[in-house]
Amino acid sequence: MTEQKLIAVVGATGSQGGGLVRAILADPDRQFAVRALTRNPQSAKAQELASAGAEVVQADLDDEASVRKAFDGAHGAFVVTNYWVERTPEEEAARTRAEMELEQAEIAARAAKDADVQHVIWSTLEDTREHFGDDERVPSLDDGRYKVPHFDAKGEGNELFMKYGVPTTFLQTTFYFDSMAIPGVGPVRGEDGKLVISLPMADQPLSGIASEDIGKTALGIFKRGEEFVGRTVSVAGEHLTVDQYAAKLTEALGEEVVYRPLTWDEFRALGIPSGVEMANMFQFYAEDSDRFTGDRDLELARELNPELKSFDDWLADHKNQLKAAIN
Repeated sequence: MTEQKLIAVVGATGSQGGGLVRAILADPDRQFAVRALTRNPQSAKAQELASAGAEVVQADLDDEASVRKAFDGAHGAFVVTNYWVERTPEEEAARTRAEMELEQAEIAARAAKDADVQHVIWSTLEDTREHFGDDERVPSLDDGRYKVPHFDAKGEGNELFMKYGVPTTFLQTTFYFDSMAIPGVGPVRGEDGKLVISLPMADQPLSGIASEDIGKTALGIFKRGEEFVGRTVSVAGEHLTVDQYAAKLTEALGEEVVYRPLTWDEFRALGIPSGVEMANMFQFYAEDSDRFTGDRDLELARELNPELKSFDDWLADHKNQLKAAIN
């Protein structure tokens, strides 16, 4: 048996990184070994990965020495930053979340370069400023720097991997099917008793993917190796309008789910945490839907990940979770 190549996985206890760790451990080809990077190796999720056969090590994207050490000897690395990580008030005051992501991306890129990692997959998103420009209909955030910070900072971070000459595949993700279990994103019960989805997408398609499939697709990219270095791969499991999501939810839940879309301005005015940013994101999804969905080639995604799930597949696995979230 040939020696397994080592893949270091940042965010190994999260949705994307965890999906990749589990995919590597379950892969019958046994082409790769996996090193799971986590800030807390003693957590239940980290211990579960260790019990399954992963090498679990402590590393923090804010601590370059720990990341450099964790990348030592790795053939490949999967890098994802968590814009939505829980932070203290002191951390919030010290730097914006976008600044955090950019600093962490640079630490990861520099560590990968220093460790001579042969293939990095950077989990990223489009920079929405390329679409919106100076559009005053869309409020600017972070002192006017961004339109959708959790997209734009990741897109801006692409340049850092190129700056350090790291052999990188840029893996552009999309809306998680899993978000349908979040009240306010998925169905909520209206005053009339009906289940309602109100995402501000109008009649435009919303690309979605099961979060676990991102890691599985990353494994497919690592297997193809040099072929994908320098390329952008954009993934989705299905492209559906929200009316179509509602129809599939109706069938799965056995209760009608109605789509009553808010406008982007109505969504911004709800006053929910990050509501302006979310409204800007959905406006980007809707206005740029032809290009956004067109870039996400379902055939390529299924070629890289033959287990790629449609929304129906995801619903079959998560129907009870959805019902619990609603009730």
